[in-house]
Amino acid sequence: MKVSPLAGKPAPESILANIPRLVTDYYAFEPDPAESTQKVAFGTSGHRGTSLERSFNEEHILAITQAICLHRRQQGIDGPLFIGIDTHALSEPAFATALEVLAANEVDVMIDDRDGFTPTPVVSHAILGYNRGRSSGLADGIVVTPSHNPPEDGGFKYDPPSGGPADSAITKWIQDKANEIIAGGLKDVRRISFAKAKSATTTHRHDYMSAYIDDLGSVIDFDPIRAAGLRLGVDPLGGAGVYYWGRIADQYKIPLTVVSEVVDATFRFMTVDWDGRIRMDCSSPYAMQRLIAMKDRFDVSWACDPDHDRHGIVAKSAGLLNPNHYLAVAISYLFTHRPSWQATAAVGKTVVSSSMIDRVASGIGRALKEVPVGFKWFVDGLMTGSLGFGGEESAGASFLRRDGSVWTTDKDGLILGLLAAEMTAITGKDPGELYQDLAHQYGEPAYARIDAPATPEQKKILAGLTARDITASELAGEKIVSVLTTAPGTNDSIGGIKVTTKDGWFAARPSGTENVYKLYAESFKGVAHMKRIQSEAQEIIQRALSTT
Repeated sequence: MKVSPLAGKPAPESILANIPRLVTDYYAFEPDPAESTQKVAFGTSGHRGTSLERSFNEEHILAITQAICLHRRQQGIDGPLFIGIDTHALSEPAFATALEVLAANEVDVMIDDRDGFTPTPVVSHAILGYNRGRSSGLADGIVVTPSHNPPEDGGFKYDPPSGGPADSAITKWIQDKANEIIAGGLKDVRRISFAKAKSATTTHRHDYMSAYIDDLGSVIDFDPIRAAGLRLGVDPLGGAGVYYWGRIADQYKIPLTVVSEVVDATFRFMTVDWDGRIRMDCSSPYAMQRLIAMKDRFDVSWACDPDHDRHGIVAKSAGLLNPNHYLAVAISYLFTHRPSWQATAAVGKTVVSSSMIDRVASGIGRALKEVPVGFKWFVDGLMTGSLGFGGEESAGASFLRRDGSVWTTDKDGLILGLLAAEMTAITGKDPGELYQDLAHQYGEPAYARIDAPATPEQKKILAGLTARDITASELAGEKIVSVLTTAPGTNDSIGGIKVTTKDGWFAARPSGTENVYKLYAESFKGVAHMKRIQSEAQEIIQRALSTT
């Protein structure tokens, strides 16, 4: 992975997005339905693209929204649809387009009462709150966001009545129907003007902010935070929760400093990510330079990405925590400080998350549920309380309310940040110090993810590998103990392969957007051993690709 000379430095004017052109292209360009890169494509987090490349344009949103309306009718979903947007430049135009279609299809839509931004977890919370106790007239939702992607990108996600990411069957149906609608010249799209849609009797204003913030005490214990006298900081990174934090601080009387409330669609206030692009990745040390530089001002601080579903924790003792480290700390703390949770509530992690989580779960006597990549795999467990926590190595997680009932079924960066304050107040140690305690107890792993080149054909082969295709018996001097192509917790395909030994493992999955595969590796024997795993893993994968 070649690091750009711009990485970690303030974004120069030359790389800033041209917002007028971006918005103009959203309306002016029409995607070619015969061009694969210009089709609607739902990944693990909805459809993403950019208007500059005709992969996120008005026609896409018209078609996707109409497909969602058809899906709702087909499934008998006739409650309100909660919709929220983040601060990316393409989110507002896409919201307007979507509302035009939703209103024309007579869908009751809940828009923000302040015409503001709404974090992804707040939409999930709203859906679940409305549906609680109901068996009919259920609500669902849409979040317009490309998450932490660069300023030029747009994104569009659908949440079914479960309040979390839609499963593959739903997203495939919506994707295919949307592409069919575009190929048909949009003749099946029902639409009215934005002015009429905004004033339609089916368009309702909803106080998202109050509903979410008023309920936060059910998931976070604020009393010890107030009493501890901590210095807390948060950087919203110009995202959808930008105006939530000040109100949280005021309402719960906690000593929280919001380091910036600037919203700018170019995100010019960011430091540049590893590849020379602006990316609001709160787990990246390059993108998080502003808050890292302030670490000594606060006992603990945190940031969230533009839709506030991801978290980045900065501890005074350690700086920016590796996401895997904080997941392990959060799990260890929560399952020993939430007495009302079910004794059988399990720990949820994705297959490419650190094995430190396995060791922590075993140490606290909790079952581990290991799932494929994607937060949708945690939805059912969080709904029932059979999972107390679900987390991804990419810094996304959510957990139950203090009474053991569901909070959100999508990633929630706000509560993961506030949890860092709670655990620091209760234990007297910041998350970095708490992780060192875990490392002394369970060992300290070295973990990394790199991208390796792969042709489209090789990516297809990689996704279909089986255990029989891996002929090696050893990895970095240790006997291979398992070769997985399905997740142990669900028996569903992981879209690649995972090879484990006693003290290490690697996993390889093809990228959905680039001609590379993602190679994850971890070792409890140190960095040198982890790098050996990486090297041998690439040889193992190349042999499998060449002989399959």
